[in-house]
Formats: sequence, structure tokens, C-alpha cells
Amino acid sequence: MSARVAAIDCGTNSIRLLIADLPEASDGDSAPLVDVSRRMEIVRLGQGVDQTGMLAPEAIERTRVALADYAAEIEKSGAERVRMCATSASRDASNAADFRAMVERTLGVPPEVVTGDEEARLSFTGAVRGLPADAEPPYLVVDIGGGSTEFVVGTREDGVRGAISVDIGCVRMTERHLHGDPPGPAQIAAAEAEIAAAVDRALAAVPGREAATLVGLAGSVTTVVALAEGLQGYDPSRIHHARVSYEQVAEVTADLLGKSSEQRLAYPVMHPGRADVIGAGALVLRVIMERAGMPSVVASEHDILDGIAWSLAATSG
Repeated sequence: MSARVAAIDCGTNSIRLLIADLPEASDGDSAPLVDVSRRMEIVRLGQGVDQTGMLAPEAIERTRVALADYAAEIEKSGAERVRMCATSASRDASNAADFRAMVERTLGVPPEVVTGDEEARLSFTGAVRGLPADAEPPYLVVDIGGGSTEFVVGTREDGVRGAISVDIGCVRMTERHLHGDPPGPAQIAAAEAEIAAAVDRALAAVPGREAATLVGLAGSVTTVVALAEGLQGYDPSRIHHARVSYEQVAEVTADLLGKSSEQRLAYPVMHPGRADVIGAGALVLRVIMERAGMPSVVASEHDILDGIAWSLAATSG
């Protein structure tokens, strides 16, 4: 019997669960995870953390409610091992101990507040397994989160060549710059300037401009791709490994930044918890493509969550 594992990714904006069966060793290196359950809840754990340096009590409580539901499903599934990784918001908060205590009470295991480097490597592992044949290596994998964006360059065969995390997530950029609804030109220009400076630092730290394929992860990317593809509902099977051009991304970004949160909600692919920050997320993606000289991006529904599950392969059994 293959091992069943549970992975939880708790970021600045969302908390996600993957329960999956690991492949047997005899299945070969290219064998995929077998999904049992994938879930996502928008809890906005990082609400206000950029200004206050603390996790808001109501944000911790929203996360607790979602996590209790996940814990019940994990127990029912019979998963043998559980790993929860907490990312940018938990790294930044002065009251992280309160969050950690809540997780241990609710889930039974402590959260691992992973470094930006480890976060990047987990994202890369999850993203590059199963990429289509026309996705030429080396890969630049970008994971646009709520508080930070990870840049990772590497290949399947040789692994990660370089990785860095920079603080230009969609929630952080919205709270810092995009105060209007919709934001005004000066606000967008200020956000774009900060994003461009951070992206240039990241691309200098890792050989990002040497990559042949840009792979984009997380909800900002997949939502932009769904909009570019004109989907009438959020369909992961059509988004996963879809390739869209820079021109399409630029068009979607301009459209989103020109609309209010209420107008964005009219799109059938828009998650209600993402409508207020998707403009910033799209802007991060567009600027990355510009600064890296990438003519297109390949979306992946597999990301750090899958990487966390794969990390349990060596310790399960």
C-alpha cells in the first residue's frame, strides 16, 4: 500500500490542504501524487501585519476555524504523516508564538515557519514534476504569494541553482500602495516601481534571465491565466500547464487595475477573497515577465503544497 500524507500550506492570504497518496518506489521517479483531497480557504492571516508587525487576533481565529476543519478531514482520511508549513506572515509577526500554540492545539503538530529559501525549494519541487515536454529547461519558477514572491531557477535533473524570496506579495503591495478602489495612476506607479526594484534584485541574485521557461504558481497567476483564457468558471484542469503570452498578461493586468473590487467579482473565475488583491498580484506577474524578458508564462496548479507532500516521501512508511 502507498503511504497517505497530508500537507498544509499556510500563507499570508490563504490556507490550503492536500491529502495525497505517495507513489510506490517501483512506480519510477516520474510517477505523480494521487490526490485524495485539495482544499483552499481565504483566511487573510497576514491582515495588517506589514503595518503592525503582529498577526491580528481575528485573523488567527479565522485560520483556526479553517484548520480545525482540515484536522477533522485529515483524521478521517487516515493520513500517516502531516506537515504544515507557515510562510511569510508568520515569519514577520512579533506574536508568532500565539499562532504556533493555536496550531499545535488544533492540528496536533507544530507549524514549521520555513525560511524563504526552503519555501522556494518546496515550490520548485512541486512545480517542475510533470511539466509538459514543450517547457524547456532551465526553469524560472515564481510563486506569487500574499506577503512575498519566491524566485527559483533550476532543472529537474540538477535541482535548484538559485533561490530567493522578496517581499512583494499581492496583499503586501495592495496594503502598501493600492489604496483606491480602483487604484489611481500614482498608486499603481508607486507599486510598480517597488515591484520592479525587488524583481531586479531577485533576478540578479538567481540566474533568472538565463531561464528558458517561466513557470507561475499560486492564485494570482492561475486567476490571471483563467481570465486570459476566457474561462467561464475556475477549472484547474484547463489552467494547469496553460501557457499565456506577455501581451495577454498585460491586457488582463490593465483591466483588473482599472476595475473596483466589486467589478472584479463579476468575473466567474474570481474567488471572493482574492478580488481586492488580484490587481497587485497581476502587476507582480507582469513586471516579472518584463524584467526577465519572458514572452510567456506556463501556469501550474502544483506548487509548494505538492512540494510539502513530496517532502514526506523520505520520512513516511
